[in-house]
Amino acid sequence: MTEHNHNHEHGHEVADFDAFFAEHAEPRFGAVLRLYSREYVLPTSLPLLFTLQMERVKDSDNPDDIRRLLASLFGPAALDEWAEHGMTDRQLGVVLVWAAANSREPGCLTIAEAAAAYDEREGEEGKALPRPTPATMRPGSGKPS
Repeated sequence: MTEHNHNHEHGHEVADFDAFFAEHAEPRFGAVLRLYSREYVLPTSLPLLFTLQMERVKDSDNPDDIRRLLASLFGPAALDEWAEHGMTDRQLGVVLVWAAANSREPGCLTIAEAAAAYDEREGEEGKALPRPTPATMRPGSGKPS
């Protein structure tokens, strides 16, 4: 294995990102969510794949885009499993909002807040907002806006 030596012939040091990232390794696992009796552990930083897919999914109605997006965080079988349990679009949206926030900063957004953020975004797109149900209103979680 000599092919990696040619970088040194020009007298330049190789910028070794592998070594740097290994030394400054971020904790691998962050927030945990339970969904349909399974627990999923989020990575502590969003995979690039997730970030790129999130951009595409915004303008896409292709279920494969969403499947890929979810696979990067929850594993390849997640979406099919959730669909079998009867997950709605809104529930999926709330999970995504929550996951995106909590992988950046575990604990920064509650499920109720994620649901409110999702509904607000959907509402801005001109859809009728679902009425709050007892399940979405937790005592003491209402923050003054």
